[in-house]
Amino acid sequence: MARIDAFLKLGMQQGCSDIHLAVGVPPMLRMFGDLIPIKFRDLRDTELEGYLTEILTPAQAQHFAGGNDIDFSYVSTDGGRFRVNVFRKDTGVGATFRAIPTEIPSIDKLGLPAVVKKLCDYHQGMILVTGSTGSGKSTTLAAMIDLLNTTRKLNIISLEDPIEFVHRSKQSQVIQRELGTHLPTFAEGVRAAMREDPDVILVGEMRDAETISMAMTAAETGHLVLGTLHTTGAVKTIDRIIDALPIEEREQTKSFLSQSLLAVVTQVLVKTADGQGRKAICEVMVMTKAIAKLIQTDQTHQVPSQLQTGREFGMQMLDQALYAAVQAKEIDPDHAYSFATDKRLLSKFVTDTTLLPKLDSPATGGG
Repeated sequence: MARIDAFLKLGMQQGCSDIHLAVGVPPMLRMFGDLIPIKFRDLRDTELEGYLTEILTPAQAQHFAGGNDIDFSYVSTDGGRFRVNVFRKDTGVGATFRAIPTEIPSIDKLGLPAVVKKLCDYHQGMILVTGSTGSGKSTTLAAMIDLLNTTRKLNIISLEDPIEFVHRSKQSQVIQRELGTHLPTFAEGVRAAMREDPDVILVGEMRDAETISMAMTAAETGHLVLGTLHTTGAVKTIDRIIDALPIEEREQTKSFLSQSLLAVVTQVLVKTADGQGRKAICEVMVMTKAIAKLIQTDQTHQVPSQLQTGREFGMQMLDQALYAAVQAKEIDPDHAYSFATDKRLLSKFVTDTTLLPKLDSPATGGG
């Protein structure tokens, strides 16, 4: 048993989402969004490096020794599965272990909008799940893949960095390939996938122009493409894709988005009202003729108004979703307030008044 497994076991028992190990501080657990140290001494450089060396393959150890960060999946002796990032910082090494549930949660269990299920009925086009790091994108995509795997007879090829949730083939065949282990880049993975008779291609991260371009080609040629971007809204997602590709391809890119982009789901994780968990709250954009025209005429700044009035299509602004969840007492109003764009909507629910903007005191005159 690797010595690091003791920390991972403790973290799993506490129900944390992440275990952080870094030189100069004790191990820390991410509990419902907050980082909490455990009762342990500050980790020393040689000590932590020894812990990590026990779980690295020779190839990983060599790559890390060359000054590179490494990402990989790790299964502890207790059967816990983790996504791991190992890095160096000014005081020594560090590592973050993201706990991956053994069971893939359903779309219903995650409390995602009903339209997410409907999106899984499509046979061609691109669906993007976006948000900042740690916002639950991988879990949402895993739930969508599991629904497809359970209900349709498909060839699903998943390109990941690293493999997180393990999918067992049910109605569909699910092929999971890992960056660095089975493929050199996401772009190469998409290129290869299109020669493997796919119905669905999942691109773990569309992080560069070549990957975005290959994913667009796959979506245009009869495949359903699911992917992620580190963007915080539908408008920023559309603009990011347009800006990522060469300027001479701008018109072609806008044409693709208006015809083949099916939806953008942007999510944040907000503490639940009881403080014992976190819930995904989503902004949803579903492509309509009106939004397609806005993209083609460079008026993406008007997309939010379409989201506000597009409830019949399953669309919603993030602020609308936050407001509804706070009203239903599903999420913590103070935490929700921090994510709101128009904070006035949620200000009346806030319990910690220090979060509210300070009002200038009226001037007082002498008698």
